This record gives sequence, structure tokens and C-alpha cells, in this order.
Amino acid sequence: MTSTPGTDPACPPGGPQAPAAHTPPAAAPGGSSSARWLERHAAGLMGTYGTPQRVLVRGEGCHVWDADGRRYLDLLAGIAVNALGHAHPFLVAAVTAQMATLGHVSNFFATAPQVALAERILDLLRAPEGSRVFLCNSGTEAVEGAVKLARRTGRPRTISAENAFHGRSLGALALTAKAAYRDPFEPLPGQVTRVPFGDVDALRAAAGTDVAAVFLEPVQGEGGIVPAPEGYLAAAREITREAGALLVLDEVQTGAGRTGHWFAHQDPALGSGIVPDVVTVAKGLAGGFPIGAVVGLGPGPSGLLGPGQHGSTFGGNPVAAAAGLATLHVIERDGLLESARKVGEHLGTGVLSCGHPLVAGVRGSGLLLGIVLHRPVAAAACAALLEDGFVVNAVTADTLRLAPPLVLTVEQADTFLEALPRALDLTERETT
Repeated sequence: MTSTPGTDPACPPGGPQAPAAHTPPAAAPGGSSSARWLERHAAGLMGTYGTPQRVLVRGEGCHVWDADGRRYLDLLAGIAVNALGHAHPFLVAAVTAQMATLGHVSNFFATAPQVALAERILDLLRAPEGSRVFLCNSGTEAVEGAVKLARRTGRPRTISAENAFHGRSLGALALTAKAAYRDPFEPLPGQVTRVPFGDVDALRAAAGTDVAAVFLEPVQGEGGIVPAPEGYLAAAREITREAGALLVLDEVQTGAGRTGHWFAHQDPALGSGIVPDVVTVAKGLAGGFPIGAVVGLGPGPSGLLGPGQHGSTFGGNPVAAAAGLATLHVIERDGLLESARKVGEHLGTGVLSCGHPLVAGVRGSGLLLGIVLHRPVAAAACAALLEDGFVVNAVTADTLRLAPPLVLTVEQADTFLEALPRALDLTERETT
């Protein structure tokens, strides 16, 4: 099913019309500097994220501006969220039109955008008959829904991978590997067995008739942008089928075109055409508007949660659904899957060909890439690049993550490739 302007419930008649052109000031409201806003941030918000690196006040396309008027090329996209970049006119128009029409209703009622988005997700997943979608507000909520779905099998144990990240709510956190995230909140719910990512024999040994589900990321994001080895997901599908367990693929970071495919497991190099039981998706699905989805593929998985067994006040609200429909439409209309593959390959090749001694390699797929360094100095390299006008992040001590908007051009990518050796030279000087 293809969403087209004028027929898509997310679009006003005749298709979205861009709001009147205007250019917001490249400074914070009232002319306050970043320093003043950071003071207010420290006084008003809990310190769960530490001190922010910058105070950002506006964005356009692949660029953002801070409160002091400095411009940056955004190569992180809100951690793989802003698929269409910032202030994309089609997305802005779709959200504006929907909010002016119907902003929110309770889940006692259905809305056209909600239904259309669920149908679109199932279409892109090539879902079998009987598949169903539960819409929520974030990736963590999607995983939490999948955890509850797995609980309904009556089996007590789940399996996840070492270095996995699945979210920070208690059920999702139990699946997440990083001890620093888990330890302050233990004991966590459920019985979770962790196996080395990509190790088929270890997964087979851990699987059994007491296992409700195996949770895997096709590409480990927070673990350092590590793709599943070829054949691993196919083996996981076979192992879970033999054990009678669910195979849950966490596509929160990799879905909605991030890897150059609608979903990473559809990449022949990763998924070999498998059909999982459950897929979770969020982040880039609505181009920056909070959304998430847990999808049961086939009547078995989709029927495990009955009436009253799960819910969300805001999940599936018409504005979020309109944002999702608009984002998916633009990705398809503008050929952004192919662009993600092309620009991602250009970035990866360019990083490797720069020949800098700090660069050990590049991992990932499409526009989800990890620049692996020979030393654990990714944080310093991230800071040097930020000073030079580029937003990336140190996803691990030795890996820089690139997850730019899918609208990134080769020319914009080249500005980063030109700056990277200079930033790495500075990193070497400051960390040696």
C-alpha cells in the first residue's frame, strides 16, 4: 500500500501544504546564551543525562543551530530519529493539518490515521495474514509490550544477547546487558539468559522448552554498531521454532529505512528473508514525533494480548500516526532507502580511505555506521568533531556512531570526511 497525498488520512485534502515560509532566529528565545540556558537546565531538570553538550534552538534539513548561533551538521539525528532531518515541510504540514483536525482521542475510539499507519507497517513488513500492530510512544514501550506478550506464553525464561540494549523500563532493562544501567535497579523482573551475540552454538545451547522468547537486535546499536553475522538471524529463527519460542527482533534503531531497507532483517546479508514472530519499531518511524509499535506477525503472536491486557493513553494518537504516515511516504517518494545505502557506502569508504592511524575500521549498514578506533578515545573525538561543527556520539569507548538523517547528501557527507582527520589529529594530541 502506497500513501499518496490526497488519499492518505494523514494528509489534508490536496496533500500537505507547507506552512508560510519563515526563518526562526538562530538564537535562544530572549537572546539568552547557552551558558544561561545550561544554568536553568541544571536548576530545573533532573541530572539523568549529565551536562548537555550544547543548547540547540532550531534545525533545518541536516543542520542544527545552538543558542549562540553556531551551526552544526547533524550526523546523529536525535539518535536515529529524525529520518527526514529537521523541519521537513511535508512532515510539518501533515502534523499541523492533523492537529488542526483531531489531535487526540482516547482508545475507546479509532481514528483513520491510526488504522492507516498500522496497515502501512504491516505492508512494509510483508506481514502474513492475521498479523496485528500495537501502537505506543517509544522504543522502550514497544519492547515492554513485547515482554508482556512473551509472558503470555506461560514460559518463564527469555534470552537476550551480550552487549544488547532494549530500553530502560524495568522489563526492557532486564533484557539490556549493560550492568551500569541494571545494577541500581536489581532485582529486575523475569529470568533472562544472556548469550554472546552472533554465536549460534551458544544460542542453541541456551534455548529450551522453558524459553518464552529470544530478543535480538539485527544490528546492535548501543553495543557499538555491530551487525549480526550472516546467517545468524536465520539460525535464530530455526532454533526458536524448534524450541517453540518467539523470535523478537528489536528494530527500534534499525527500522523505518535506517539501514537502507525498511527493516534490517529484510537485508539479505542479515536476515535471509526470515519472518520473525514479533518486531518492535520506533525512533525514525515518525521522523521526530514520539511513536513506537510492537507487531505480532501471524495470528499466534498477535493474539497473545487480549482486551485490557495492555494499553497506552497516547499510543496511536492521530497526530503521531499522521507523522508516521508522512515520514514513510517521503522515504518512499524520495527514494531514501537507496540513498541511505549509497550515502552510507560513501561515508564508510571515505572514512577508511582517510588512512588515519586512529581508524581501525567501519561497521554497520546504510546510514547506521560505527567508526571503530584503535584506542578508547571516542569521547574525545566526539568533542573535537562537535567543536568543528559536527554532531556524532561516542556509542562505546572506542566507537563513534553516525546515524544521520536519511536526507543527508554526498556533498554534506564530504564535509564530515574532510574534517575527520583534523579532529582525530587533535584527539591524538590531547589523549597521548
